[in-house]
Amino acid sequence: MSDKPPLTLFLAAPRGFCAGVDRAIRIVELALEKWGAPVYVRHEIVHNRFVVDRLRDLGAVFIEELGEAPDDRPVIFSAHGVPKSVPAEARRRNLVHVDATCPLVSKVHMEAARHAEAGLQMVMVGHAGHPEVIGTMGQLPPGEVLLVETVEDVANLAPTDPTRLAWITQTTLSVDDTAEIVAALQTRFPGIVGPGKDDICYATTNRQAAVKAIAGRIDALLVIGAPNSSNSRRLVEVGRAAGCNYAQLVQRATDIDWRALQGIQAVGVTAGASAPEVLVNEVVDAFRERYAVSVELVETAQEAVEFKVPRALREPA
Repeated sequence: MSDKPPLTLFLAAPRGFCAGVDRAIRIVELALEKWGAPVYVRHEIVHNRFVVDRLRDLGAVFIEELGEAPDDRPVIFSAHGVPKSVPAEARRRNLVHVDATCPLVSKVHMEAARHAEAGLQMVMVGHAGHPEVIGTMGQLPPGEVLLVETVEDVANLAPTDPTRLAWITQTTLSVDDTAEIVAALQTRFPGIVGPGKDDICYATTNRQAAVKAIAGRIDALLVIGAPNSSNSRRLVEVGRAAGCNYAQLVQRATDIDWRALQGIQAVGVTAGASAPEVLVNEVVDAFRERYAVSVELVETAQEAVEFKVPRALREPA
């Protein structure tokens, strides 16, 4: 008989990689196969150190600005999207470049452009400084997109014409927090135009719903993801808001604060959209070393979304 204390691990599903992340990683892998190393990647392809380190070992070189890339090597733009000025500069330099922007982020880019063409000023709900927000706001000239992060920001908005507005959002926000901000926008600006379909992506929505489904049954929640991953940080917040008193973001099993988990009997585990399943397995194994673990899968949705890689990578060199 085991002398380890009993513990139930509730595994949230869906969790981990989304279709956009899967596609972005595949783009880097295929680019390395087609053109050989090194291939330059502007910004982390996805926000996960384990993924980035693996691709770096294969020959990817991660840079922050296009100016760091030589003229004679391919460049890939990250899944978060880039301002219009970046591909324009790549074309000016005749760089071979591949855009790994998630198609659901590209959809928001197109919405922004379409509304601007219709003469509407854009209001973006998002987090200042996040690469996706920088990329989306960069689809239009500087100053054309107004950013709001909170309900309080809505009260301070000073649009050019309050009757000619449209809103868009970052794809990785908290569904509940965003609903509050959008409601505030609609109250203050009754004529504001929204997207035809919610900008928050299916993967973000599904992962948050799965956390809500386990939050009432657990003593602690572990979210596997990077500190700079917006969707992972939102999962921690959603868990707390749904009634889980202790929620921790960990990059991998070595980051777990075991002292904080003393005396608990039920732990929820999920992973952000850029965290691979191998890291989930690593966390489960770490619990098995310390506890007599029983695992319960809590699945709230099934995902079958796939995005094709760009044609340039489907053709031989």
